[in-house]
Amino acid sequence: MEPARLRAILARAPGLVARHLKIATATTGTATAVLTADSLPALLAQRLPTRMKEWLEAPDHRLIDSDQRWIEANQAQILCCLDPDYPPALAGADGSPAMLYACGSPSPLGRPALAIVGAPQASAAGIETAGRFAAQLARAGLSIVSGLAEGIDTAAHQGALAAAGPCIGVCTAGLDRIHPARSARLAAQIRGGGGCLVSLFAPGTPPRRYHFPLRNRLIAALAAGVLVVEAIDGSGALSLAAHARRLQRRVFAVPGSIRDPQSRACNQLIRDGATLVQHSSELLEDLNLNNIQSVTEAGTARDGSPPLDNKYEMLLDAAGFEPVDIDVLALRTGWSGHAVASMLLLLELQGRVAPQPGGRYCRLS
Repeated sequence: MEPARLRAILARAPGLVARHLKIATATTGTATAVLTADSLPALLAQRLPTRMKEWLEAPDHRLIDSDQRWIEANQAQILCCLDPDYPPALAGADGSPAMLYACGSPSPLGRPALAIVGAPQASAAGIETAGRFAAQLARAGLSIVSGLAEGIDTAAHQGALAAAGPCIGVCTAGLDRIHPARSARLAAQIRGGGGCLVSLFAPGTPPRRYHFPLRNRLIAALAAGVLVVEAIDGSGALSLAAHARRLQRRVFAVPGSIRDPQSRACNQLIRDGATLVQHSSELLEDLNLNNIQSVTEAGTARDGSPPLDNKYEMLLDAAGFEPVDIDVLALRTGWSGHAVASMLLLLELQGRVAPQPGGRYCRLS
């Protein structure tokens, strides 16, 4: 059997994990653990779950033909847990997958990584924070991992791409069915920008509800730590943080206002033992990764902007970091609403504030 076809068959085997293949290759008598034609009989000699054994004995060759055509046409690959390109962080995780579908450069998979996740309906401040952290940490040499969702996930990917840093997108469906569909362009940017898209699911597989916890576990396993930037109670980000703890990964959270529902879960994570972070350098220090590459706290929206005079600084101080409307700012400063609105326009153009629903504004820096 051709090696590529064997990989395609094994990748669709229900429940197959790295442990099964490592046992099989250990019994073939080869000097190193590699996938060969002898691996399949050695695998079938083990006590396997019924569905896995039935598939390995009689795979659907039409599906395998389709998989191989798509992989070849899209320059994708199936990474095996025995390959040198298989992510080293994932190799040490309990129950790691035997095979992984991948598109793009496998290089980011071999670097130390940090997952950045959070709310799909994130605030402007949360999106700015996630993008800034991602850019600074990507410049420092970390691969940024996230799940291609809207909000914080997208901001993390975009921050890493803007910094021309390594980026990994983890999918909830086959690599030919990016979910959500509006993230297809982002996925193409990751792939074209030297990043990597990975999935546990074969081409043609649509997103299903039970895929999300599997995707979250894979994100946690690929990273040395997980940073949560804004999350509501019961969100997928909290599930991912729980996976990270079970895998003995570090969990970090950005604190927020006690009155902001988007910050409630992050604040609870910190109360439950997650590490509070305010700067990217703190993450590198806590993960013992300071030697990767120096990182600065520059790169915020202030870079290249002219200095503000005292009145604009006073307006930013009056705004704080929670959404606030013009009338409240006028009351706090004693200035007219017209003057406040004009100043906010300049601050928005400089990236210091962002408009919010209901005519409110949120300070970003």
